[in-house]
Amino acid sequence: MMEVMTSAAGAAPSIQVLLVDDHPENLIALEALLRGDGVTLLKARSGAEALELLLSNDVSLALLDVQMPEMDGFELAELMRGTARTRHVPIIFVTAGARDAGRMFKGYESGAVDFLYKPIDPLILRSKVGVFLELARQRQALAQALRLNEMFVGVIGHDLRNPLGAIVTGAELLRGQLADERQLKAVRWITEAGRRMTSLIDQLLDLTRGRLGEGVGFVRERAEVDVRALLLRTIDELRVASPDREITLDAPAGCMVTGDAERLVQLFSNLLGNALAHGTPRTPIRVAVTADPRQIDVEVHNHGAIPPGLASTLFEPFRGSLQRSRRSAGLGLGLYIAREIAKAHGGDIEVASSESDGTAFCVRLPRRADQRGAADS
Repeated sequence: MMEVMTSAAGAAPSIQVLLVDDHPENLIALEALLRGDGVTLLKARSGAEALELLLSNDVSLALLDVQMPEMDGFELAELMRGTARTRHVPIIFVTAGARDAGRMFKGYESGAVDFLYKPIDPLILRSKVGVFLELARQRQALAQALRLNEMFVGVIGHDLRNPLGAIVTGAELLRGQLADERQLKAVRWITEAGRRMTSLIDQLLDLTRGRLGEGVGFVRERAEVDVRALLLRTIDELRVASPDREITLDAPAGCMVTGDAERLVQLFSNLLGNALAHGTPRTPIRVAVTADPRQIDVEVHNHGAIPPGLASTLFEPFRGSLQRSRRSAGLGLGLYIAREIAKAHGGDIEVASSESDGTAFCVRLPRRADQRGAADS
């Protein structure tokens, strides 16, 4: 029978340790040795019970008996290593068998970090387990610090939007009352700087929503929208800032998907803006849309190749855009946010790049309303 024993804990979240042994007396002995503040002991008498506990708990360490009926410790460890949720859980094998080099090799091959032999020395057990408990506490503290930092960024970004909006609005009103060209030029600088800062703040807020809410906020509403119409709107807006660049669109009529129109425009704007910033100057940007009954693909192509060393980090926040080119004035969040929006709509983004063919980002969006990402708000 599965059991959970929670010890007294302070403010920090309890660290969960899984104990697996088919003999109840062994579980009682391990529990007595490892009981402590801030530790929750999960006890299972079989591999099947252990897997059930692992599905519903975030385990920081597992102590597995090697010799168990039906599913031994090695088989349980291999199943744990094959699941994303438990792949990185440290495993200490506990065995009453003889010190066999072949068994030890099999255990380490299954993902063990250590072996303990019965009868267990209490000091050695507490010392080894203590190391992993301290690492788990450090990970908890780091995760909490990162969460607080992202919350701080979100609050500051939200509070900055109102005064920035007032600055931009005031500059727009002032521009209508001035005639001197030098003064008008200064007001235009103020307006553009304010808008750029607002855009950067919006990106930070999107990052915070994505990190803290696992995508919540990337889709605010869902309705039938025309992808071709959204792309035309996006291209018209970008042509104002880049009148010297050619942007072509090849899209059939009736490219309908269910989604958030504003977020999809943001997605397309981020990809087209990335192509304008990092593609070869004075070369055309091509946008092509293909559709079938199940999905719509939007491909954004530009001349120029992504350096091979950067391809794997393009969609990571603060990295892709900043590392690829100094021409970008953003935070390196555009591609990250674009992919998060695509995922929130049940799709994804793929990229292909080479010196001969240039760079192509392909957005795949499902047509059906029920094919949506888990990040729906």
